[in-house]
Amino acid sequence: MGDALDAAEELLAAGNELADDGKDLEALRKFQAAWLALPEPREEQDPAIPILGAIADCHFHLGQWEDCRQAVQHAFRCGAELDNPFLRLRLGQSLYELGDETEAANWFVPAYLSEGRALFEHDDPKYLEFFLSKLQAPPGGWPEGW
Repeated sequence: MGDALDAAEELLAAGNELADDGKDLEALRKFQAAWLALPEPREEQDPAIPILGAIADCHFHLGQWEDCRQAVQHAFRCGAELDNPFLRLRLGQSLYELGDETEAANWFVPAYLSEGRALFEHDDPKYLEFFLSKLQAPPGGWPEGW
């Protein structure tokens, strides 16, 4: 079992390097191979959530919204914390792109409240603009950075 976990973690690391270089399709293949390398039950292995998060991120960057949504939801079923800002962001973005704006906003709220604008800064500003258009600014306006 240790060899399989080591192989999965090596594939995850290789995928992260590819993703850092913007090679999302190649990274996705590494992450999917990492998932398959996990010993059963995969969902109970420590690397399961990071691998699924990486798969979701690649699907997001490739514009594969339904696949992104499914990967994030799978990560939550594997025990990812529901208040994970990054997973909430990716789920909200995929739901937005799939046309479910109400549900998207529901996932953006806690992510935004815990991380502010910084969480959204590396993605298309349309997500933050959409989300903020659904909120009423507090009295005196939004604090700087929010």
